[in-house]
Amino acid sequence: MVATALDQLPDSPDSRRRDWQIISMIGVAHSSSHFFQLVLPTLFLPLAAEFGYDFVELGFLVSVFFLISSFGQAISGFVVDRTGPTLVLRFGLACFVVAGVLLGLASGYAMLLLAAAIGGIGNSVFHPVDFSIINGRVSTRRLGHAYSTHGFTGNLGWAITPIYMSALIHLADWRVAAFGAAALVAVVLFVVWLGRDLLASDEEKAGLVWSGKSTPIAAKPAPTGGSAAEQDLSGETVLNTLAILLSKPALWGAFFFFVCTTFALSAVQNYTIPMLGDVYGIDKVLAGTTLSGYMLASALGMITGGFLVGATPHNERTVALSLICAGLFLVLLASGVLEPSLAMVVVGVAGFCAGVATPSRDMLIRSAAPKGATGTVYGLVYSGMDVGGSLGPVVFGLMLDAGYSQGPWLGAATAFVVASGLAYMVARAVARSARAVPAVG
Repeated sequence: MVATALDQLPDSPDSRRRDWQIISMIGVAHSSSHFFQLVLPTLFLPLAAEFGYDFVELGFLVSVFFLISSFGQAISGFVVDRTGPTLVLRFGLACFVVAGVLLGLASGYAMLLLAAAIGGIGNSVFHPVDFSIINGRVSTRRLGHAYSTHGFTGNLGWAITPIYMSALIHLADWRVAAFGAAALVAVVLFVVWLGRDLLASDEEKAGLVWSGKSTPIAAKPAPTGGSAAEQDLSGETVLNTLAILLSKPALWGAFFFFVCTTFALSAVQNYTIPMLGDVYGIDKVLAGTTLSGYMLASALGMITGGFLVGATPHNERTVALSLICAGLFLVLLASGVLEPSLAMVVVGVAGFCAGVATPSRDMLIRSAAPKGATGTVYGLVYSGMDVGGSLGPVVFGLMLDAGYSQGPWLGAATAFVVASGLAYMVARAVARSARAVPAVG
């Protein structure tokens, strides 16, 4: 295991306070990303009333948002590794502010499309930025808590959006709500700007980012945890870095891991409400409350999972066991044998199990990131989330249309099990890479 310079310092109250300040600031920024992902969907009904758009046209706006985010996420990782993450973070937040203002001013579909596209660009930067800062600026002893807080604040952002937007729509109108979304993110942007010295690396503070006098920013803190890597890609060109990374089984395993887990999540997020109605006769209000319970339980699972990261060096075991348990509970739900009240509880338990896997998952991905390519790796593998999120609603919607009422739950369970196998694949590929590197020297 390679220790970073931060880990060689004593664990003083000042270092703990500094770590938690960074974790909190990145968490707030991450919550704004999840918050903005739901801004457009919360405006569907008023946009339909104002302009007469159908749900295909409105849904296409969201598709544009995530399609651009998927491509942008892979690209932004390279930018982060070569320019530093703090400027890219402020750029992403600024894109959200611009997108919110355009939504509020929109006079037709073209402006809505432009707002969705700019919002997608903004959304694309957060995972490469966040994990570059966390891995480079937070000491290893608190990485598990950093990852769990990162996931928790994302869920919190999802939870805030419907309440915040609905309140503004009710008190004023949808345009005020769009401007309100922009204003909320602008506050986060201001906070991040104030904390720029706290988040910036030594190279960024020294003004070496654009001068060409230093290696890429993300190259300085070496990953730990038996990583891929003692290979250093900091001096490679973008094309060479991409070619090297795409030749690594660990990266492909991680990419498809995210495709599978987000594919599964899309089943729960989009279709749990109708499935609870069809299978258990639960009304929409209670079903909606149950879905909120899933997200809350998942967030609590993430906090719990943060304590498990340091408990074992085999993070893939935590990931696999948690996801298999979540899948088994979804299979139990799909069986239709539960009492309605118990079915609602089981939904939450499945969410908790899925959440526990998140911090160990992020630590596992960290171990697959070669030195000098942390942002690039996170950008590439997390783009799998957008792929899974775009495929899932279509596939599971076809299942329900064909009369398979429990199909999405079973499909999600299958995806979780496949993802657990991919976690082991990533861990083994990283271990093989770590054994091979000394032989090269």
